Amino acid sequence: MPTYSHSKLSTFEQCPLKFKYRYIDFITPEFKETIECFLGKQVHNTLEWVYNRENREILNLDDIINHFIQNWNQNFNPKIKIIKQELTAEHYFNKGIKSLINYFLSNTPFKDNTIATEKKIFFNLDPDGKYQLIGYIDRLVHNKETNIFEIHDYKTSNSMKSQGELDKDRQLALYSLAIRELYQEASDVHLIWHFLEHNKKMISKRTTEQLQQLKQEILNLIKKIELETEFHANLGILCNWCEFQTYCPYFENHSMS
Repeated sequence: MPTYSHSKLSTFEQCPLKFKYRYIDFITPEFKETIECFLGKQVHNTLEWVYNRENREILNLDDIINHFIQNWNQNFNPKIKIIKQELTAEHYFNKGIKSLINYFLSNTPFKDNTIATEKKIFFNLDPDGKYQLIGYIDRLVHNKETNIFEIHDYKTSNSMKSQGELDKDRQLALYSLAIRELYQEASDVHLIWHFLEHNKKMISKRTTEQLQQLKQEILNLIKKIELETEFHANLGILCNWCEFQTYCPYFENHSMS
């Protein structure tokens, strides 16, 4: 049975040709990782380490920064792609430090009853189980007083979404379907984004009706993907970060703006 993810669905929407290269042709990418992805992974790994510690409430900022530095140095390699050539790996390293300082100052001493980090979710999109969705939740919190579950997501990019955009965001809403199925006694599920660069936390919620509509929209998108035969390219600024540039017959100057 076909299994989809938010990333897989978004890749098709971004560029059907890229979807074909990655998920149908299984073409070897020109590079494995961009510096933005590497930064996000190191910050996520550090925060996962924080919340998995039994004594996390006594962690100080130096502990967290030192863990990040150690992970960065152990995992960094010169093959990581830096698209913005005017920037250096040190620039992104410093962004990671700033993000963790912001997070520490806003969230210490980490006593919010986190019950899982990098939680894998897997659930059916249709009653017959023909289509399934897989994903990973950065952090799951259970508020015992209100019986509300919180899906937390960390963002390390410079971009900020508006409340209106978050109220239409698909990824965490899809994950909330799995949480509602897993914890049927939950009074509600809140979606929470941490925009670390901006030291901003934003919250959104969905009604049952909205989630059912979203599920149908996802099934419609999947049907569109399965009926696709042309897989055209969508040229734009994101082409600069595409790992299939040399395979794409439409990408010419490698400097889309």
